[in-house]
Amino acid sequence: INKLKQQKQLAVADPPKPPAPSPVKPAAKKVGQVFRDCADCPEMVVIPKGSFRMGDLNGGGYSNEKPVHTVNIGYKFAVGKYEVTQAEWREVMGSNPSSFKGYRNPVERVSWNDAQDFVRRLGTKTGKQYRLLTEAEWEYAARAGTATKYPWGSSVGSSGNANCDGCGSRWDNRQTAPVGSFNSNAFGLHDMHGNVWEWVADCWNGNYAGAPADGSVWNSGECSRRVLRGGSWYYEPRNMRSAYRSRLTTGERSSGGGFRIARTF
Repeated sequence: INKLKQQKQLAVADPPKPPAPSPVKPAAKKVGQVFRDCADCPEMVVIPKGSFRMGDLNGGGYSNEKPVHTVNIGYKFAVGKYEVTQAEWREVMGSNPSSFKGYRNPVERVSWNDAQDFVRRLGTKTGKQYRLLTEAEWEYAARAGTATKYPWGSSVGSSGNANCDGCGSRWDNRQTAPVGSFNSNAFGLHDMHGNVWEWVADCWNGNYAGAPADGSVWNSGECSRRVLRGGSWYYEPRNMRSAYRSRLTTGERSSGGGFRIARTF
């Protein structure tokens, strides 16, 4: 009888396992949300999709800022709240090439190739895919819904809206300022104008004839030279207008050249 009981007990099937819980999807990030992908990663801000007119909207600009054209950005994306700092660069790259040392100062003396290396290494660290902004995304993010020369108006002002040669700040034409030293624009982004030039992804073209109208990168033209935007601490106010464009070869470095990161979702 005992053997029969044991056999019956052995024959009883294990209770069915409960179904595995469905993986929880992370909540979609909202427009305006500020986040980091790791404790020492750059802060990023979610930028809304939208349309804007790109180029010299106010007159007095340069031929490379024309023709004015409409760009439709049909996706939201994240942009660095600040220019990449020296501390953030050191965490990823293990060095600090900057002329003006400071934990919160933007990294400078980095080439376009260096910036591309940074976004690749940061992506390896976090598992996310980062990139430089496209030129159209940069101007859209810098304007933040405005059509004036600068996001605060058509004059550089005298109250210190940025760091440039003639902006009225204590860093003017002397050195970089710590990121976030000036008010943000309407999208919550700081230092889009002045402080350091910001590398973007696009190849250089001498005007906007044939430029993408959807916010994508312009991967044709003079691709040995890439576009920089926003002016810097030693350039005049006219060079940090929302529409102003500059360029350098991909390997050039300067004490006025940095960048900020972006990623799509």
